[in-house]
Amino acid sequence: MHFPAVCGTVLGFLCFASATILQNGQVRITNYPNTVIDTAAYQLQAFPPNSSELSYKGRWDSKFLSWWSAPGLKFGFTGQQVAITFGPLTSDKTLIAYRIDGQDWQLTNVTTGATHLLVSPNTPGINTPYPINPSTFELRVTNWAYGVQVSSVLLSKGEKLVKIPNFSRNIEVIGDSLSSGDFATLEGLSSYAYGLAAGLGNTEYSITAYPGICAFDKVCWGNPRGMFHQWWYTSDVSWRATQNYGDKPEVWDFSKQQAADIVVINLGTNDANAANNVSSEGYVEQYTKLVEGVHAVWPKAQIILISLWNGFYANGNSYAQGGAWVNEIHSIYQHFNTPSYLANPTLYSPFVNGSASYPQGSPSAPFVHYFNTTGIMQHNDIGPQWHPTDVGHIKLASHLIEYIRMKFDWVLYATGPEVYHQTEYWNDQDSY
Repeated sequence: MHFPAVCGTVLGFLCFASATILQNGQVRITNYPNTVIDTAAYQLQAFPPNSSELSYKGRWDSKFLSWWSAPGLKFGFTGQQVAITFGPLTSDKTLIAYRIDGQDWQLTNVTTGATHLLVSPNTPGINTPYPINPSTFELRVTNWAYGVQVSSVLLSKGEKLVKIPNFSRNIEVIGDSLSSGDFATLEGLSSYAYGLAAGLGNTEYSITAYPGICAFDKVCWGNPRGMFHQWWYTSDVSWRATQNYGDKPEVWDFSKQQAADIVVINLGTNDANAANNVSSEGYVEQYTKLVEGVHAVWPKAQIILISLWNGFYANGNSYAQGGAWVNEIHSIYQHFNTPSYLANPTLYSPFVNGSASYPQGSPSAPFVHYFNTTGIMQHNDIGPQWHPTDVGHIKLASHLIEYIRMKFDWVLYATGPEVYHQTEYWNDQDSY
């Protein structure tokens, strides 16, 4: 995603602007519809953002402002119209994806303070009451750097919102730009993290990932804190978080959402860059405590540590995969699987025991696993900006899905509706 225009000064490399998607250096034709309406021309009734029927996915703060990668909103509704009024804290021109039921994603750029009509009598599937009933609306914010604030949800007069039960499974992905979809065409909605969760089907998900963030708690590429610290807070490490909260962000209330069953951690690429000066000892210590913290919050969750591919390089007359923190990540995995640790596991919370690890008080079954990315992607699966291409993300998501299916016996439920949008590449010519 390319944002030409005036750049902000807090982190230096982020901009407010109209969004343009670059595909192999060329502008992708988007033609996203302008969905802004004048509500005076419609017979609508508004529901407040704290309506009990509204289910917020990912991390949203007390102002109903979204954070991190691919946060969402989901609810059922009656009638044939759905509109949302976006508040003054909305990042202007944020690209959102939205859909009803099992239909394909649609895209539109959001205007700060405006009301957008996202479902109408012309929306595909609106008149088909099966197999999904009541009609279900879902929205996802695609841009990792931007956010939307929900001021109200509007339906036709006389219609009502419907609470949609959560799926029984939940995945949390903790990561950096590689997990947030940085430089993928639809960013969060093109990331492997999204593809993993949505590709499993019938799975709730939250992607706590932000580009440039280190695992270690220090300034990395302008981000003021590392994931070791920021995972415990609602907002990310963006310039807009600083604008809204300064250095006192809202603590994240993990009870707002169901416990994660699986947590995928992909951190360390930024720590490994010499510019950020993170030591091996510091990386291992804080990564280990982060895992302890996840286990403290969700004691039944299975935690998957992803090895870092760290790009590819020319190797004589061929190519080879790089790596970073190879021994360190594997040693963390081994630590949590030693009989001594499992007999006397330790936990971590920045709000307990003076920020020192503390004993769990009972033995634990193994809960930490290691996912080796070697051989999944090749050199042409990494784009010029050192991040996976859309195909690279799809390959990683597919392998993770199969890993989880085999290791944890998870059934695959995504059996029809699209996961990734605008990935239909085909050839209609059979001879040339």
